[in-house]
Amino acid sequence: MPAAGPAEASREGAAPAVSEAERAVLESIRSDDVVALTRALVDAGGENPGGTEERTAQVLEQAGRARGLAVRLDAVAPGRPNVDVELPPGGPVGDGPGLLFLGHSDVVPAGPGWSREPFRSVVADGRLYGRGATDMKGGLAAVVVALDALRRAQVPLTGPVRLACTVDEEDLGLGIRHLARRGLGRAFRGCVVAEPTDLQTVVACRGDAYVELEVTGVPAHSGRPADGRNAIDAASRVLEVVRADHERRQRDRDPLLGAGSWNVGRIEGGRTSSMVAPSCHVWLDRRLMPDEDPQLIVRELLAAVDAAGIPGDGISVSAEVTMAMPGFRTAPDHPLVRTMHDAVAALGGPASVGGWTAACDGGFIARDHGVPTVVMGPGGLNDQAHQVDESVGVEELVIAARAYALAALRLLG
Repeated sequence: MPAAGPAEASREGAAPAVSEAERAVLESIRSDDVVALTRALVDAGGENPGGTEERTAQVLEQAGRARGLAVRLDAVAPGRPNVDVELPPGGPVGDGPGLLFLGHSDVVPAGPGWSREPFRSVVADGRLYGRGATDMKGGLAAVVVALDALRRAQVPLTGPVRLACTVDEEDLGLGIRHLARRGLGRAFRGCVVAEPTDLQTVVACRGDAYVELEVTGVPAHSGRPADGRNAIDAASRVLEVVRADHERRQRDRDPLLGAGSWNVGRIEGGRTSSMVAPSCHVWLDRRLMPDEDPQLIVRELLAAVDAAGIPGDGISVSAEVTMAMPGFRTAPDHPLVRTMHDAVAALGGPASVGGWTAACDGGFIARDHGVPTVVMGPGGLNDQAHQVDESVGVEELVIAARAYALAALRLLG
């Protein structure tokens, strides 16, 4: 879900140098391995809406098993499995709290205008092209390759490292809701969402809610409009209430996240131009601050609509939340934040700490399971994700894979 641009928070102090033991693990992560897996995942498709993630899940499953990792599939709907790929307890890996990585297997539809086949990946001039290269097949590949490097190194860790890959992130969030209900099965010291952040460590995200408004009126012949009650006219008055609420919120902006916001995405109403419109339906997007409750927001909106005198005399207004994704906030000085940021910095990446005005599945992990959460991954959210000719830098993929492995070593070593 695109952001308007990340804000930055300060992060002082030099990153710890990479030790010889860490360097041996990191140097085992090869560019060709990350690129090959990213390409396989991109070529598997997974457009959504459409529910076509199964092939991507199969590629991820095969990649995990081929690398000696534990793999578990959990059906959310027919042909739509969540996939867990894990460096499990046993051997040098202890049974203490682990480190969770989070991603999703679906991509937005490719759409027209591409200069190359969207699901036939290519590498050119240091970039890997294809739908999902940035959002977020590159992040998934980087995590799997990092897990493989940790497995081969046999470095003692205090807890397991797991990738949880969900379906349906780009639409209704069925996969993450299923995971949140099922539970994580163990404690985790932190969660890293591998979404594209240009390698920035994001410590706070807004949430998102879809709100649908239904306005009903009274039909009549357009030659005598006073005999009816026009639902489209009433809906336009409701949207003035929405616009006023949006503008009021922009006057009190959070330094990292901005403010809660409304967007009118779609509107349908009426039957024909010769008839007073008996109904109107409006689809709204409401971006949420981490502490906001979408159900309360809808109740407050309907109260404001009532106060404006819009319902009555044949006009009724109702509203329903059809999707809600919570935001989250993690303290910038939390060990997870310091470790993730310092891992990127130690590898020469453009390390910084900031916030997103976007939303992601990590809010469910933070809210429902109390796991400290950050977002960090290869690729650009605003300039590549959901764009024509989407691509990700090969160097970013390698830095991300190595940073994931280094963070696991430092958090669990």
